[in-house]
Amino acid sequence: MSLWTSLEPASVTVDPGSRATVRLRVRNTGDVVDEYRFEPVGPTAPWTAVEPQTLRLYPGTTGTVELTFAPPRTPDATAGPNPYAVRITPTEHPEAVTVPEGNLTITPFTEVRAELVPPTVKGRFRGRPRLAIDNLGNTKLTASLSGSDHGDRLAYELQPANVQIEPGRAVFVNTTLRPRQIIWFGSKEEQRYNLAVRRSGAQALEVEGTFVQRGFLPRWLATALSLSLALAIAFVMIWLAYKPRVASSANEKLAEAGVSTLAPSPSAEPSAPALVPTPTAAVVPEAPATSAAPAAGGGSDGGSDGDSGGGGGAESKAPAKPKQETAADAVNKLAARSDGRHICYRAYIEDKGWQDPVCDGAIAGTTGKNLPIKALNIATARTGGVTGNAAHVDGGWLTGDKWSKATDGVNMWMGSSKPAVAVMEGFTIKTIEGSVCQNAHVKDRGWLGNGCTKAGDWIYGGSPMEQKLQLEAVRFTV
Repeated sequence: MSLWTSLEPASVTVDPGSRATVRLRVRNTGDVVDEYRFEPVGPTAPWTAVEPQTLRLYPGTTGTVELTFAPPRTPDATAGPNPYAVRITPTEHPEAVTVPEGNLTITPFTEVRAELVPPTVKGRFRGRPRLAIDNLGNTKLTASLSGSDHGDRLAYELQPANVQIEPGRAVFVNTTLRPRQIIWFGSKEEQRYNLAVRRSGAQALEVEGTFVQRGFLPRWLATALSLSLALAIAFVMIWLAYKPRVASSANEKLAEAGVSTLAPSPSAEPSAPALVPTPTAAVVPEAPATSAAPAAGGGSDGGSDGDSGGGGGAESKAPAKPKQETAADAVNKLAARSDGRHICYRAYIEDKGWQDPVCDGAIAGTTGKNLPIKALNIATARTGGVTGNAAHVDGGWLTGDKWSKATDGVNMWMGSSKPAVAVMEGFTIKTIEGSVCQNAHVKDRGWLGNGCTKAGDWIYGGSPMEQKLQLEAVRFTV
């Protein structure tokens, strides 16, 4: 070998987001002029710069190359010792490669981000937000969770109450809020609360949310019941105080007329009244019951005179509008004529309404027309069922962790066609058995690419949550 190398220093420490420099000394111990190329290798190579990248040396001379390390402040820069190396390739003898190695120690840093989804929840007896915790540091995060509010008006249940998160990963904590006092009557009340992420030796990270507690019965109903009770009590009191006296003056009138009120003597035989022949009524046979009722407005007279009988009945009703086909209708028809797993779906387009269902990878929705999707109707065959949830541009996951579910051949719905509910930005979907694939088309981004789940796992499709771009079209396969 015709090359001597030395790293000065061989070990160096650097903070993520800053720089550190190492000098590499190289001596040509051969007897010919040679040019050397320098190339960083190993896991630290993406943040290692070599200056200069080539060095020409005469026999017996020494040159210096500087290695600059600039690890980013991200989870990719793993805390602790990280070996690094530089490949040196001589031009004259390319087979005689030299790889000096050193050690780069990256200091740890911690960065945590937490968010409530959704930030405001409503309920009479409980609220169920989810706390998303992201570990943006380069070391494992261990933290405990707790909740608090002014006046201790809420009780908190967090699952799990302690978390361990690897660098660059996130976890969701299911939270249940329970008011300590129920509002039986009256309007809703807002209660602000804080969920704290506590780490040893660091200040707690607090996330603020709002719980809107609704009354069990509305205020107007309580007022109506109170007024009704008050009126009933007042009526009873007036009746008792001014009860009318009921007396009969019949006896007095009979006495004035000279008529006795005593019963007639049993010995008296009153004369029989004259007999008047009673006409015999003709017997008319009863009409048999009919299954159809007479048409409204047909009149009581059924004679031949059309003017007196009301014209023979009212106008006939317009034919009923045909029922619109759903995703379940489509998938059941498809499964009847084709074996295997199938998925059918349709989209509710803002200002346009429900589209006809499509199946197995066809496009539901629109592209290039700036028409967002407000709701989805999905049904599957031979997958054991399907479940999912909708994320909205305004409000995010409005139903929290309450996913829609349906068995095979039954409609599953997500989102809302109500005008007051915002359009969708994304969705989650999962089949009970096997995998499901999705591709979402969002505003200004187009198709985001096909993504598939592992068997029994779920997948998110649509706009990145922080960008809040409207969902315009979808494609599904199973």
